Amino acid sequence: MGAIRALISSAILLAPAAGAAQGLSSVERRLVSAVDSLAPAAVDLLARAVNVNSGTMNVAGVRNVGELFQAELDALGFSTRLVAMDSVQRGPHLFADRTGAGPRILLIGHLDTVFEEDSPFQRWERVDERTARGPGTEDMKGGNVVVLLALRALQAAGALDGTNLVVAFLGDEEDTGDPLAISRRDLVAAARRSRYALGFEGGVGGIGTATVARRGFTSWRLTVNATPAHSSVIFQAAYGYGATFELARILNAFREQLAGEEYLTFNPGVMLGGTAVEFDAMQGRGTAFGKTNVIAETAVAAGDLRALSVAQRDRAKERMRAIATQSLPGTSADIEFEDSSPPMDPKPANYALLGRLDRVSADLGFGRVEAVDPSRRGAADISFVNAEVYAALDGLGVVGDGGHTVNEMVDLATIPLMAKRAAVLIYRLTREGVAP
Repeated sequence: MGAIRALISSAILLAPAAGAAQGLSSVERRLVSAVDSLAPAAVDLLARAVNVNSGTMNVAGVRNVGELFQAELDALGFSTRLVAMDSVQRGPHLFADRTGAGPRILLIGHLDTVFEEDSPFQRWERVDERTARGPGTEDMKGGNVVVLLALRALQAAGALDGTNLVVAFLGDEEDTGDPLAISRRDLVAAARRSRYALGFEGGVGGIGTATVARRGFTSWRLTVNATPAHSSVIFQAAYGYGATFELARILNAFREQLAGEEYLTFNPGVMLGGTAVEFDAMQGRGTAFGKTNVIAETAVAAGDLRALSVAQRDRAKERMRAIATQSLPGTSADIEFEDSSPPMDPKPANYALLGRLDRVSADLGFGRVEAVDPSRRGAADISFVNAEVYAALDGLGVVGDGGHTVNEMVDLATIPLMAKRAAVLIYRLTREGVAP
């Protein structure tokens, strides 16, 4: 993976250094004060949002959370709309626009969580003065609240009017609707009208990091067929090795031949095998029937593939296909891929934008901000817009722990901190090319 490492290294060299802190302007000091005064209400809003289940497949719940945040954006003077995604069996996306001078900035979040209506993890719980637990506290209703708190501060400081902003809170980030041409149509359209994109997924590595590159997400499904017969004749030339042995051979060959490549991961998340197999890819669950004295006729495995570039992803696909075709006697295999989220390439302009965030953080007295290792990040909606905008940056949301588990929690102290950083960055970006 020397080519990818070289690309990242060159981007770092091309990015401007943060330089010495320049201090805050009078408007920016008002932004900081406004965030402090508005922060308690932001925490209350987060608790309300968390207490509404919005698992990706709960279309009504996603809509309810969208309407909650829509009301907040309406109050800030945005032109808002909920874009129905019924055709892809998902909840709606929330878009909100303000038209003004200066570069257009796209602010990205999402409304859904991984916790569906049947999950036991449903409610906001205040653990202590600084910590709260609940579904979406960190991923990413907390990030949405950071966006809204920053925008409220801009309004309170008299710096929101005349700005050129679009807010996009998607309804299906955790399980993207298919086809992408529909589910990401409006997001990509908004990006094509924007210069910068800022994503508010949770920060990885604490407050001192941001994301300039993310790996893409591709799902795959491996199906093996074989000749059924009595188990006593397995391995004989007329009957072969059976579907489960072939499935095991292929998966082990993936591990032996592809594991260890930098930024590349692949994971078989579910496996089924037997005489008869039923697999629901949408739900990620299935059933298998078989007997110990019958050679397995069918086996299925499904998983994901993550890579930092399109080239790396496509090379991995070809190698996996080649492995799958080297069938054991009496078996055949087919592997299918579906690209869900493209990689977010580490563009030099992303590093330059990181440098500007670093300077903002220094001016606020919050310390340095560095790029997080892409191997620590999965797919996200900002990946769909990275190629459409001049520069993109993610990981600007809250800091928490336990994401995608029943231990998900948020450090509440990071809500105002990240909102201050976002508000000052947005303010400075919106002032580009605007006469004083």
